[in-house]
Amino acid sequence: MIDINKTVVIEGTPRMVESGLTNAEKGRMVWSPLKSTWYLFHTSIAIVAGFLTFSWSALLVFVLLTGITLCLGHSLGMHRRLIHNSYECPLWIEYLFVHFGVLVGMAGPLGMMHQHDLRDWAQRQAKCHTYLRHGNSFARDGWQQLNCDLVLDNPPKFIPEPRVKNSKVYLLMEKTWMWQQLPYALLLFYFGGIAWVVWGISMRIFVSVTGHWLVGHFAHNQGHRDWHIEGAAAQGYNIKFAGLLSMGESWHNNHHAYPGSARLGLYKGQSDPGFWVLKVLEHLGLVGNIKLPEDLAYRAELVPVVTMEKQDFVKITSELNVSEKS
Repeated sequence: MIDINKTVVIEGTPRMVESGLTNAEKGRMVWSPLKSTWYLFHTSIAIVAGFLTFSWSALLVFVLLTGITLCLGHSLGMHRRLIHNSYECPLWIEYLFVHFGVLVGMAGPLGMMHQHDLRDWAQRQAKCHTYLRHGNSFARDGWQQLNCDLVLDNPPKFIPEPRVKNSKVYLLMEKTWMWQQLPYALLLFYFGGIAWVVWGISMRIFVSVTGHWLVGHFAHNQGHRDWHIEGAAAQGYNIKFAGLLSMGESWHNNHHAYPGSARLGLYKGQSDPGFWVLKVLEHLGLVGNIKLPEDLAYRAELVPVVTMEKQDFVKITSELNVSEKS
């Protein structure tokens, strides 16, 4: 259990380098032809062909590949390892997991790092653009997040660490991230025909990308919080119903509080399949130096919500007492 009377440091976003003009709020939304075409293409195939080609074997392929790409790929590879370095592993495991993360269908490794770090950096500011904090209505946020890009007037400069930006493997993944679906599509077609391709590629991409947006939208707008970050433009919320489906990624208030932690489900009842798999890999000797909240340093602006609510209660009570006396 985490001691709510102890706060920790949030290390910031060192890949985002600011200048005197850098601003997280001013910018414009633009339609992204490539991003939108990619998403709508797989969405259309999933909805139309998914209905026409349904079979139990195709559904099984969908469940299996979605679980692998979301857990090993997006959660453990892209997020907890590549972006946050919350555990250590051999380079071949990192490359394999990040490759699975690319197969989720959102971006290449550098693209994912940039998207994550820009949003992370912006939400730490006093104010940020509504796109970066999922601040629009449900329908508008969905259209923008899945089909558009934000162009800030004065963005920070994105400078990934040399081991990533100079990696020939990651540069190749970045250039070919859409095409990496093709070998798997050919294998699926060979073993299961068009139904396996529809469900193993397009349905998986549609559900994964849409699900990622849905979790992000709700995790920045409603849910339970144990922690409040003072001075931040956006707060994270824990979305209980999505704990298992998101591989633990929906415990977003925990993640805002402890971004460097490899464990996202911190409290009783918070399912974190990604961390469960990580512990199995640790027992097998494949990963190590797993970072937990207690390994991070103290920070004063991370305030337990119970403390904040208690302070508000004392303040309101004091004001009421003063009003009654006067």
